[in-house]
Amino acid sequence: MSYKIIGRSRILSAAFVLAFSLATAPSAFAATQGTQGSTSTGSVNINASVPSRVRISGLTDVNLLNQDPTIDAVSAQDVCVWSNTATRGYSITATGSGSGSAFTLAGSSSSVPYSVEWADSTAQTTGTSLTTGAAVTGFTSSATQQVCSAGPSASASLIIKIASADLSTMQAAQTYTGTLTLLVTPE
Repeated sequence: MSYKIIGRSRILSAAFVLAFSLATAPSAFAATQGTQGSTSTGSVNINASVPSRVRISGLTDVNLLNQDPTIDAVSAQDVCVWSNTATRGYSITATGSGSGSAFTLAGSSSSVPYSVEWADSTAQTTGTSLTTGAAVTGFTSSATQQVCSAGPSASASLIIKIASADLSTMQAAQTYTGTLTLLVTPE
């Protein structure tokens, strides 16, 4: 019987030491409190995070005026897309202002279609074709600042095209108008 009592004593003693050690050990993830004295020092851990974000900027209106209807009209512009994800990845979705969000420009009596392409590098005149309302994934930004104010001055190319066959259907001296909306989503 004494063996059992000694065994229990040792177990209880070891459990007490372990519990005391855990209760008094400083935590690596918790604030420490100062003690009373001529000075007192405490510390706090600081944690910060941000959610995934993107930004598109540097867009300019497209003016394809007085185009030769025998040649495709092309307007390419460099824009800034910034992403703060680990890969700097993003997707883009384009929608037009035509019926059913079509990429069309409206005139007084007819409309003319245009196409939209996107490249995730600058100075491009061709890129990945976009379909209205469909997200295209897998793009990567080289931008280091939200509006490309430092680092590269732009990070992508937006390309608008009107085929010569469609230009030929346009009425002379009439301006056709429309709006293209670009939605950028972080990846």
